[in-house]
Amino acid sequence: MVMMRYGIDILLSDSPYWKNERIGLVTNHAATTRDSVPSREAMLQQQFNLQKLFSPEHGLDVQGADGHEMKDGKDVLTGLPVISLYSNKLAPSKEDLADLDVVLFDIPDVGTRFYTYLWTMTHVMEACAANQKKMIILDRPNPVSGNLELAEGPMLDETQASFIGRWPIPIRHSCTLGELALYFNATKNIRCELEVIKCEGWNRNDLQPDWGTRFIPTSPAIQSFQAMLLYPGLCLLEATNISEGRGTDRSFCAAGAPWIKGKAIAGILNDMGLDDVSVTPFTFTPNDKNCKYYDQLCGGVELEVRQPAFFQSVSYGLILTRLIKQMYPQHFQWAPYPTLVNPTGKQHLDKLLGIADSEKIFELPLPKFIAEVTRLTQCSDWKDEISGYLLYA
Repeated sequence: MVMMRYGIDILLSDSPYWKNERIGLVTNHAATTRDSVPSREAMLQQQFNLQKLFSPEHGLDVQGADGHEMKDGKDVLTGLPVISLYSNKLAPSKEDLADLDVVLFDIPDVGTRFYTYLWTMTHVMEACAANQKKMIILDRPNPVSGNLELAEGPMLDETQASFIGRWPIPIRHSCTLGELALYFNATKNIRCELEVIKCEGWNRNDLQPDWGTRFIPTSPAIQSFQAMLLYPGLCLLEATNISEGRGTDRSFCAAGAPWIKGKAIAGILNDMGLDDVSVTPFTFTPNDKNCKYYDQLCGGVELEVRQPAFFQSVSYGLILTRLIKQMYPQHFQWAPYPTLVNPTGKQHLDKLLGIADSEKIFELPLPKFIAEVTRLTQCSDWKDEISGYLLYA
């Protein structure tokens, strides 16, 4: 069996011609070598001429609250200046790039369209193209697999474009960021001088636990592989008054509210016969002031994916939301979700799902709702659409 190595590991084993040129690195503290050394530190140890760092949402330290503006700063690890790309700008400015020759991108993704690191990458690609700078993606595997049979829609309707979904791809895309960079560079005519340094030893069916590397949280609420699996579906709860477990150690692995009785919900979900998920009654108290129901005891359920290779998170999240809405009609509400890039927080469900008037789906009679969920989450054309840009078997 070939040992899996990230793009950063491949780069460090090489000595590229641009090693001594002026380098900018788009990264965060979750980006490490397979031996858990932060990428930026490892590059400096091998005398790469790093000049400055750029950071995405949640900041360089990966600790910033969801949707909160991140400020420029200085990296305590390397002493390098850090320019935030989740502030009053989402891309490097002409001035930021003027004293650089090459821009590297190394940030772990979770395989979901509305996780913003992907869209930061596209903004950086456009900035590099506009300023004639070479861009190099240090690729990483998709932690929830690259199996395109598991990709789930809806496909984004561009009328719903936002920073949590700029261009049409499924919610669960089953690609690496390097593959998506190549795809967007061609289909969106970005014309970035782009290179992808592939990872090695990754099979598309491999999941994060198969890599033989330590799990590193990619943002404050993605603290486990289970959270990555459930995130595409449970993130839809952001658009409701149901807690998605934020502010606890079970974020995106739990759902609840002070008015929910978990035993009834768990019973119905388990009776659905979906053997790939185990549901248990669960109580929790969010301890983060930025989260729903701070310091309030919530009843609800805890979810555990038992068969990750088959689990369809988006469908499950839609059914879970519909079930709670149906069981608690006096309590359930759609809710805004204010962020830096959507200050009013309005139409958040439309932006997450990538389709207009999405709340209306939940008013359909149950048989029609199930049929619509099946239709929306199928994305059979995606496999053909992306096939010419895939880098791994």
